Amino acid sequence: MIKVCFVSYQAIRLLSGGPQTQIFETKRVLEELGVSVSLYNMWEKFDPKSYDLFHIFGTGISNYHFMREMSKLGIKIVLSPIFYSTHSASFIKNVLVLDRLIFSRLRGIWIDYRLVSDMCRWADAILPNTNSEAMLIKKGFNISDEKIFVVPNGVNSKFLNANPEIFVKHYNLKNFILNVGHIGPGRKNLLRLVQALKSFDVPSVIIGRVEKGIEYEKIRKNSSQRTLLLDNLPNESELLASAYAACDVFVLPSLFETPGIAALEAALAGAKIVITKYGGTQEYFKNYADYVDPFSVDSIVEGIKNALARPKSDELKNFIKEQFLWENVGKKTMDVYLKLLNN
Repeated sequence: MIKVCFVSYQAIRLLSGGPQTQIFETKRVLEELGVSVSLYNMWEKFDPKSYDLFHIFGTGISNYHFMREMSKLGIKIVLSPIFYSTHSASFIKNVLVLDRLIFSRLRGIWIDYRLVSDMCRWADAILPNTNSEAMLIKKGFNISDEKIFVVPNGVNSKFLNANPEIFVKHYNLKNFILNVGHIGPGRKNLLRLVQALKSFDVPSVIIGRVEKGIEYEKIRKNSSQRTLLLDNLPNESELLASAYAACDVFVLPSLFETPGIAALEAALAGAKIVITKYGGTQEYFKNYADYVDPFSVDSIVEGIKNALARPKSDELKNFIKEQFLWENVGKKTMDVYLKLLNN
């Protein structure tokens, strides 16, 4: 039996969201395949011999020091970077050259790209969620193809059978425009979304964990009376699944997504999808979605308008069902583990 330990940043349970869903769903399907999966507890005495490998989710300072120490112990490490940048690979490469020439000589100055670069070097296998992410890692950080295995994000099959009536009865809303994510972080681009929603005489719902601050206040003040802001619903909530099934169009106009687990869930529940064109989203939604420029309110308006005008179809739902259920993700992850341990 393979014994693996999952590791991620300390705030993951506070932030909730896609990475948390990715971790727990991957754990579930791997255990169904016979893998022993533990969640790292920093307060327990650590015995590196207890595990065959470590799987780290997320790059950045919060996981950096842990991974550096793990690499010194010689334990096999799998890294799911959950990384994307709107900058090109050549830009990233040039920043790293500048970092080596200047900042790496100065203690206490950290460049995000250096952290990601080091973590990719330390990893024995890297699991980006899209080919776009894989190319950024390969070309921007000069990482060998042999270490990179694209393993997509997934979706739980429960959303196939979501009951729209639960949400309809609770809020007296149906065939609305829906967004699910975080309310406040700039990357989610909700300020432009609520501005775009003013163009439609259609009710809209935004569900997400609220991050209070200047951006949230702008979102709240710019929302029309037709937009309902709801605090976070856990991924296992029947009400969340019902919202996906009850809506007409699901909109995720983030600055980038890889590809946005909420959009996969909504698609599997039957919603039409409007989504950012950045982050490898077209690898998941193909020609079944409307893609928008997240920096343009007009583009978001146009995408929603096109989606509202289309009748619902099962084509995207069936495609997601065939390609991106978590069970498929688990098998691909397991294959990487076996390849790594058998080398």
